[in-house]
Amino acid sequence: MNSEAGLSLTYFTFIYFLVISWSAFVTSNPNPTADINILGKFTSVVGLLGAALFFAGWIYRWAYFYFFQLEISNLDLPAQSFLIVPIQIFLGDGWTICRTAIAFLLAAIAINMTLWLIRITSEFILNSFHDVSNGIIRATQHRRSITARFLNSLVNYSSQQLRLVDFLRSLVNEIVIVSWVLIVIFWLAQWQGIADARRDAGQNSTLPVIAFITPGEKFVAGRKLEDEFTDPLLKGYKIIGDRGLFEDLRGKEDTDVSNPQQPRVWRLLLERSGWIYLFSTLPPNAPPNNRPAVIAIQEGDPGHLLILAPEVSKPIAP
Repeated sequence: MNSEAGLSLTYFTFIYFLVISWSAFVTSNPNPTADINILGKFTSVVGLLGAALFFAGWIYRWAYFYFFQLEISNLDLPAQSFLIVPIQIFLGDGWTICRTAIAFLLAAIAINMTLWLIRITSEFILNSFHDVSNGIIRATQHRRSITARFLNSLVNYSSQQLRLVDFLRSLVNEIVIVSWVLIVIFWLAQWQGIADARRDAGQNSTLPVIAFITPGEKFVAGRKLEDEFTDPLLKGYKIIGDRGLFEDLRGKEDTDVSNPQQPRVWRLLLERSGWIYLFSTLPPNAPPNNRPAVIAIQEGDPGHLLILAPEVSKPIAP
């Protein structure tokens, strides 16, 4: 967490000095109106960039921890950590950079096609409306009945209001552009988050291997250091939920790599807000849709054990 805090501090310091330098440049320029315009646009771009980076980081962490059955809103992660993650999403390696470039190129094509479809559709609707309104005006302009006057006034008013559509085109263009950019960022961040979670859940995990040691009376699971083949007593403990998840855990609380085909390695997923999240990595031949069960241990005296799994435990055959 210290490294993330240091990186985020460096990031914000860089942005701060960039803004200060730009402000100094604008102050020295003899044309203040143009300079205020440029500074305003620059500030808007920086704000939009920060919002996009935060959005990408949030989606990435949401997809990553959702793979492990954890809800990101309950983890109390620091806000600055969401601004560091997008570097990995967009610039992680050569393939990631190429994928990002291809995605935004396709987004640019999609934006142009969407704007083109909106333009021809709006023109067709406006032309159809003008034809209908002109016909109504010609049919009612020489009549003196109340209905004819009402229709004539309504059509004239509507025609005048439709001229305001031109003022909304820039707003529609911006909405289309922002929508497509957010869609691309969402899918890139979600894909990268799930891919990294699958990697960390398997044998090529980048998460640290852990040895968690606690007093025997404080923790219901685990192996005794002096006698690792004896299960701890369960007297005084209660359970709500799937007991099979706990039975699947017993006897498998230690790391064992003696069998290369079925290695068992315990890793630390996260330590946050008084909870420690552990899991045993998936075997090498695990199906792509498999997800590991996560053990959440509450720090305190006595500690509580929470087992999170993607599905109900399977009954043991007699």
